[in-house]
Amino acid sequence: MQKNILITGGAGFIGSHVVRLFVTKYPQYSIINLDALTYAGNLENLKDIEDKPNYFFEKANILEPAALKDIFLTHHITDVIHLAAESHVDRSILSPMDFIYTNIIGTVNLLQTSKDLWKDDYSNHRFYHVSTDEVYGTLGAEGLFTETTAYSPNSPYSASKASSDHFVRAYGETYGLEYVITNCSNNYGPNHFPEKLIPLFINNIINKKPLPVYGKGENTRDWLYVIDHARAIDTVFHSGKKNETYNVGGFNEWKNIDLVKLLCSLMDEKLGRSVGESEALITYVTDRPGHDLRYAIDASKINKELGWSPSVTFEEGLSATVDWYLHNKEWLQHVTSGDYQHYYENLYSNR
Repeated sequence: MQKNILITGGAGFIGSHVVRLFVTKYPQYSIINLDALTYAGNLENLKDIEDKPNYFFEKANILEPAALKDIFLTHHITDVIHLAAESHVDRSILSPMDFIYTNIIGTVNLLQTSKDLWKDDYSNHRFYHVSTDEVYGTLGAEGLFTETTAYSPNSPYSASKASSDHFVRAYGETYGLEYVITNCSNNYGPNHFPEKLIPLFINNIINKKPLPVYGKGENTRDWLYVIDHARAIDTVFHSGKKNETYNVGGFNEWKNIDLVKLLCSLMDEKLGRSVGESEALITYVTDRPGHDLRYAIDASKINKELGWSPSVTFEEGLSATVDWYLHNKEWLQHVTSGDYQHYYENLYSNR
């Protein structure tokens, strides 16, 4: 069946991996990548597929309803995979309004456009909302987040994502819009903008800069390789039951300090440095406000119902991630210098 899938945030970290997977795996689909190309959106992430005949890029902001309507009509959009979001907790603490606008109002703009233009038959369309495990709040030493865990967000970021989840469900219940939602644990892998823990520390280790660890480093996260997340999105989009939620996780909990020490050891080996050289860069800093202690996902539903499971161990994925950054220092230099932001203008001025 011909599908014209709008993927929002497709130039970002997770979005670019989803776009690449869908473009290459489903040549019969048209994949329309919508991205505003704010600081974390980078079209260099997609250089390898930018000339594929089933790939299209639209520079637009989900805060612009008229632009969304035009894109829907121009490309005859049949389905949406919505990843566009402000996602960095630290940024949300400093500037919460940006998260309210993009994550809440932007999502509602997409829902409203979908509702208005698909009203002939919602059953032929799917609105897929990609969310986060942070909407559930924090866990103690035991227990896992399930799809029925009560929402209890503790940061402006997680509160904005929780609100967007509720709006997606509300449009399903009120208007009959068919949707699926996934709540995923922390992602890592290639093309990750170096503000998040793993790519930030990789970059700092390369440049022998301090490694700032919040508090005592005891905060625990469940980590998932980004390519496995893209596979999960593919699986849920095609096989997930309508109006259902699926938790996506790696069954892979690590305390921050243990993860950082593993990363230090791995990079010392790959960079030919002496044992402990990178670990000596660890610097403990004041914990951030409202810092959730522990996240852990129960991903048994997606495993049992849809057959998805992670394909790599954390050690394998982390090693592959480090290798990617070491082999793509030009990408890292472009990102940290801001030069990547000129790629769009250079690309389209030559066409």
